[in-house]
Amino acid sequence: MYYNIDSYLNEVSQICKHISRNDIIRFIDEIKTIKDNKGRLFFIGVGGSAGNASHAVNDFRKILGIESYAITDNVSELTARINDNGWDTSYSDWLKVSNLSSKDAIIVFSVGGGTKDTSYNIVKAVDLAKSVKSKILSIVSRDGGHTRILSDVCIMIPNVNSNRITPHAEEWQTILWHLIVTILTASQS
Repeated sequence: MYYNIDSYLNEVSQICKHISRNDIIRFIDEIKTIKDNKGRLFFIGVGGSAGNASHAVNDFRKILGIESYAITDNVSELTARINDNGWDTSYSDWLKVSNLSSKDAIIVFSVGGGTKDTSYNIVKAVDLAKSVKSKILSIVSRDGGHTRILSDVCIMIPNVNSNRITPHAEEWQTILWHLIVTILTASQS
């Protein structure tokens, strides 16, 4: 049986060559500032990106010592909010109760960045963050959607194969947050 492993790995390599180093540096600088100011990080994602958000919280809390949360980690609260008030406001309402402020940041992991037709809960969360002057940091793909427009720093994952946008976006979320944590850990030494 033939497996086209090289094709996939070549796409990963293309993304690596074209991803913006300047945006990564700006993202790192924002995280450092938030940590120095004792702000909090709120990770937001849907689907596989929600799983990435949960894992990222572990690394930012345990390794970097930054108070961090993933909205989707409390399944009971999330599903109660969805049941009672709907999907669209589930994330923004959660952030309101958490007293999201200008010292904090939301970090959006998303394939498309949210539109009025998809991931509208992300759109509403980004709008809330903007209204309270919280930093908006994101790692997105496709055209970046609403999140890219309002982000203070947005790392765009280049689209190298229209059939594999989602797996590349989600794998690069992981690569990038591990890179950011590694760099900030080294700078603390």
